[in-house]
Amino acid sequence: MAITRVFEIIPQLLEKYNKPDALAAKENGQWVKYSTQQFADSVNFLSYGLLGLAIEREDKIAIISNNRPEWNFADYGIQQSGAVSVPIYPTISEGDLNFILNDAKVKYIFVSSADLYKKVKAVAANAPTVKEIYTFNKVEGAKHWSELVEAGKKNPKDAEIEVIKKSIKPNDLLTILYTSGTTGNPKGVMLSHNNLLSNSFATQNLCPFNGSWKALSFLPLNHVYERMLTTLYMYKGISIYYAESLETIGDNLKEVKPEVFSTVPRLLEKVYDKIVAKGSDLKGIKHKMFFWALDLGLRYELNGANGWWYEFQLKIANKLIFSKWREIGWGSFTTTFGSSI
Repeated sequence: MAITRVFEIIPQLLEKYNKPDALAAKENGQWVKYSTQQFADSVNFLSYGLLGLAIEREDKIAIISNNRPEWNFADYGIQQSGAVSVPIYPTISEGDLNFILNDAKVKYIFVSSADLYKKVKAVAANAPTVKEIYTFNKVEGAKHWSELVEAGKKNPKDAEIEVIKKSIKPNDLLTILYTSGTTGNPKGVMLSHNNLLSNSFATQNLCPFNGSWKALSFLPLNHVYERMLTTLYMYKGISIYYAESLETIGDNLKEVKPEVFSTVPRLLEKVYDKIVAKGSDLKGIKHKMFFWALDLGLRYELNGANGWWYEFQLKIANKLIFSKWREIGWGSFTTTFGSSI
């Protein structure tokens, strides 16, 4: 059956790509993996728990968090309950946050950390529609998201959820993404299930995606670019590993060895500059070989267009120079997606 609503990806994952590491993130220095079944169960239990809060169709629920598996649990749980997600940058100013909470009439909020909880709680005091804030990390004095999961386990509402899911149409509202507000108050962009899925489907043949692949994710999930790619990865059965931070990407690449990676030009420029800086420190023949190989790489053309002599030199450069660069973690990629965000 064709997928026409985003939440339909989960049963397809279970049927076609049931794997031990559908989602993964670092916790206390160790990679913690969530299987496809754990993903599906967490989403279902959370959606039951949300119904227990008397969530109504198209109620707004905000997610303010770093990239992590719980972000997806909340997103899909919100979808299945018929509510609308409002993802927000964790770095948002208090003024813009106050505007969004009131403009969207947000009822519930998921946040990741103690610092965010403190910040959001203070602002939410001026947003009369907000009823409760749930945290992904354990925070003293705050409700933890697992409370909703446990409530859903104790009082499953699978029949009610199925009725809600069947009532949702492809062009129904899925999410509201707010702009940064650099020229005034943030503007809410309303996206449907079809908006997100159509972009994911349109990019599915950009490379030979395979259900055995892993992706490393670090671009913010509240931005539509990474969220669209996450939808694509899940649709194609690709495991998603979340980088700890921008500073740890190099180490995370070595650990995960992903086949696909979404990034921005500035990060690639920083990697390139770092490699060139190391080459500049070399002396004698090593210095000459380094920049000879670099020049070859800059002249690369697909399908042997530069001729046999170039291809022969490239094999030498690959063996002597480029192989060293790949050892730092960039050698496993089949595809790197770039974005201007």
